[in-house]
Amino acid sequence: MVMGHRGSGMNMLQSYDTRLKCIKENSILSFNSASKFPIDFVEFDVQVTKDDYPVIFHDNFIGAEDKGVFKEQRVTDITLLEFLSYGPQKEAGKVERPMLRKIKDGRIFEWKVEKDDSLCTLQEVFEKVERSKGFNIELKFDDQIVYKEEKLEHVLRVILQVVNKFAKDRPILFSSFQPDAALLMRKLQSTYPVYFLTNGGSEIYADVRRNSMEEAIKVCLRGGLHGIVSEVKAIFRNPGAVTRIKEAKLGIITYGQLNNVAEAVYMQILMGVEGVIVDLVPEIAEAVFVVAHFFSEQELELAFLVEVMPE
Repeated sequence: MVMGHRGSGMNMLQSYDTRLKCIKENSILSFNSASKFPIDFVEFDVQVTKDDYPVIFHDNFIGAEDKGVFKEQRVTDITLLEFLSYGPQKEAGKVERPMLRKIKDGRIFEWKVEKDDSLCTLQEVFEKVERSKGFNIELKFDDQIVYKEEKLEHVLRVILQVVNKFAKDRPILFSSFQPDAALLMRKLQSTYPVYFLTNGGSEIYADVRRNSMEEAIKVCLRGGLHGIVSEVKAIFRNPGAVTRIKEAKLGIITYGQLNNVAEAVYMQILMGVEGVIVDLVPEIAEAVFVVAHFFSEQELELAFLVEVMPE
């Protein structure tokens, strides 16, 4: 499976690669643009506003300039109307709040892309995105917050209410870095698979369940989850983990910038990885399509060896 990351790829405003600043991430335009290519799913991030509307946005905070000063608000602390006031407006005559983005190293960038689009809700995504494409819905929570079960359950039920009403026969899977959210989503419904997201130990968290592939497997087996979405480097550092995941009858999908390299994706096909979340949708979707339709596993392995082995 090929999955479009935040639609047609995440926006890296600090990058020199214009492909990562082409289409506004997590937008209807981005999802439908990705859907024109041979992909199976689009991946996106869902949060719930203060007045209980599931919206599509990756960052925990949304920022803009206010009287010359950068100010940001937590997405979950504002109303739907406040959220939708950022960026291009759907209604004629409405003035937008130009968005700014603060990246991990503290730098602030104007959120400027070649093809912009309005922010959107989960309901709109169900209603307006090509129906043949599946949704990988990442349940987004803040790593810095300790959530009580009642809060998690409330948020998940709000999301499920929209999913149950509008999903119809669309393929869906849920995923989350928040282990308790993933486990609770599995308890709250049995219609859609739930995957645990992990970076496989590249960062260390207070919650040990997030710190290794081995812990991720344990979480899935104890909670009846269906699989793991891993940062791709963790798979390459520890290829035996794929075997253990498969032996445990779990699914394995990867994300990360290496998935924008066709050779890295080819290698994962050989390893048994079942899906890749990618930013460069046209290039990787085409590469996987060609492999799936024209190469046997033996031919792919030979082609890969010829490509990477020195003379």
